[in-house]
Amino acid sequence: MQVCAIKAGAVRVTIDERKPIRPRFRVPDVLTGEPVYERMRVEKKDKKNAVTLTWGTGQYQIRIQAHPLLLQVFCDGEVTASLNEQGRLFFETVKDPPKQSDGEPYRLYNLDVFGYSIHSPLGLYGSVPFLLAHSPDRTVGAFWLNASETLLDVQYDCKKGPAPPKANRREVLPHTNLRWMSESGVIDSFILLGPSPSHTFLQYAELTGYQALPPLFSLGYHQCRWSYDDEADVKAVDAGFDRHAIPYDVIWLDIEHTRQNRYFTWDSQLFPDPVGLQRHLQERERKLVVISDPHIKVDPSWELYSEAQDRGYFVRDREGKLYNGRCWPGESCYLDFTSPEVRAWYSSLFALDKYKGSTDSLHVWNDMNEPSVFGGPEQTMPKDAVHHGGVEHRELHNLYGFYQHLATVEGLISRSGGLERPFVLSRSFFAGSQRLGAVWTGDNLATWEYLKISIPMLLSLSIVGVAFCGADVGGFFQDPKPELLIRWYQAGSLQPFFRGHSAKMMKRREPWLFGDTVTAAIRNAVQQRYCLLPYWYTLFHQAHTSAKPPIRPLWVEFSKEQDTFTVEHEYMIGSALLACPVTDPGATKVKVLLPGSEGYLYLDDGHSFNYRDKKHFTLRRFSLQKGHLKCCCTDNTGQFDSGCLVQSVTFLGVKKKPSAVTTLLSEVEEICCTVQYQEDQHLLMVGNLSLPVGKDWDMWIR
Repeated sequence: MQVCAIKAGAVRVTIDERKPIRPRFRVPDVLTGEPVYERMRVEKKDKKNAVTLTWGTGQYQIRIQAHPLLLQVFCDGEVTASLNEQGRLFFETVKDPPKQSDGEPYRLYNLDVFGYSIHSPLGLYGSVPFLLAHSPDRTVGAFWLNASETLLDVQYDCKKGPAPPKANRREVLPHTNLRWMSESGVIDSFILLGPSPSHTFLQYAELTGYQALPPLFSLGYHQCRWSYDDEADVKAVDAGFDRHAIPYDVIWLDIEHTRQNRYFTWDSQLFPDPVGLQRHLQERERKLVVISDPHIKVDPSWELYSEAQDRGYFVRDREGKLYNGRCWPGESCYLDFTSPEVRAWYSSLFALDKYKGSTDSLHVWNDMNEPSVFGGPEQTMPKDAVHHGGVEHRELHNLYGFYQHLATVEGLISRSGGLERPFVLSRSFFAGSQRLGAVWTGDNLATWEYLKISIPMLLSLSIVGVAFCGADVGGFFQDPKPELLIRWYQAGSLQPFFRGHSAKMMKRREPWLFGDTVTAAIRNAVQQRYCLLPYWYTLFHQAHTSAKPPIRPLWVEFSKEQDTFTVEHEYMIGSALLACPVTDPGATKVKVLLPGSEGYLYLDDGHSFNYRDKKHFTLRRFSLQKGHLKCCCTDNTGQFDSGCLVQSVTFLGVKKKPSAVTTLLSEVEEICCTVQYQEDQHLLMVGNLSLPVGKDWDMWIR
């Protein structure tokens, strides 16, 4: 057993066999590097064969008792977390389920689950073995670095728990017990010590990486369907958005665009001029996304299959033969993305000279990468399949989709010579996927229940680092009624990844097919998204640099207000906007908790790595206090002139008409402006400003 203190504010506990029959698997590539450790020192030893270690300023201690094994982490003298408090540390055991628990244990095992059950603890498309615990006084996290099938049993008791070590405190703290059960691998666990939600997010990001800064276009609206018929169909849909004045940025193609489900190809009958199609979209500043799944059609006459087979790039079965499964192409082999050599080869396939018919405006969708195997055990790969280095699939199952996502992202970055940020959506994910791109919640249904559950699902993903997440707007399967479709667009416009999607056996669902009233409502929702796009982009810059998720449960922003702890139907977009989508049929009003607010704006060119390599960016801070609105720079290392202007500012809750409004640019130049006050609404509008966002300015309301 190794116990290490991590400088970022965490404790790492690793347990392995001293002399194993064969080495136990350790998860690679998820951590961004070996953490920076702090030197620990012995604070005291006691008679119970225990030692207490401390580090840094002495704020934290860890007490290690050998028999029976017990580890207790103290923060400011109070027990924050305990390991093996109930003596349940076993490598193999058969036990009765606990009498008091949160129902069935949560299963972390990535699976293709069509039309998944709501509120089920069973495995879905992705898993992140990271759990947060929050109280008014502290937030802590537990990260279990294991990619095999894992069960997590959560027991919470708000009435009883271990008494605090301080003698002058008599109350008994609420207590949460976690029991992690993994099929294989080593025990490699991290306790993140907080103390605030923001600190915990930062500590986790320091371990597994920060959210990738997405290209600006990917925060707009995406139009997708399984599947658009041909080039003419794509162009007709594209023109339909213009005709109905609905903005959008990306249109998607599913498997039917390929030549009989051979990825990196085009059906020459349906898409005879894919480059021309992409140029057509580019002229309108729009992008095309195509699908690329991990299975490869068994076809000796296909060069890609033959090359992968000759080089030994496919997963093997337990006998050492090629593992054959079935998916969309029929008989298929599965690329072994756990091999760095295979990932490098796969990445090279996205080069413009190899991927014929592609352009630099083409982006990628990784689907079916749990991996999905039709007719396989639980519709996935057998656990005894063999990967690179002789590692069985059971050891790394939850990493498979992560590795395909990684290879695709690296391929698109290489395609641009490292200049352009890629957009890659993946259905399967694991810890660390946030540094690669976007994910979504998979094949949902067009019902009110799935709309409602999308909010806590996305909030859960957001607080465990996977911030660029969304749910299929309208539901993937079944046909939504107009009211549900409108409400879903309204909700989706307030979520990080905003994509309408549906199955090919469903009725067409373009926004203008349901009558003028529905079209107008959807147009308003999408236009609202674009009005807030600079704000969304700023929030993703915060996620990229400080690990704060763009959407947050209320308790993240209002961490001491216990009324917010169980709220799932409303949430914060950044620190400035509270969202409460309508998720019930026939609703004309919603009940909203309004907790007891400074804001930021981030700007760069929206597409390149110049923000990183040349410091071409600007980060502005807006603050309002006692009638003084101030715009100033918060990061002097960046320089970027966006040309953006603030033309007007609206103030809410102004109880009386001000006697004067004064605006100064760069502390010297007074700006003339118009002032309107609506007494019945306590609304103050200051207009005709033309204030550069990139310069400092002040406004006083007197």
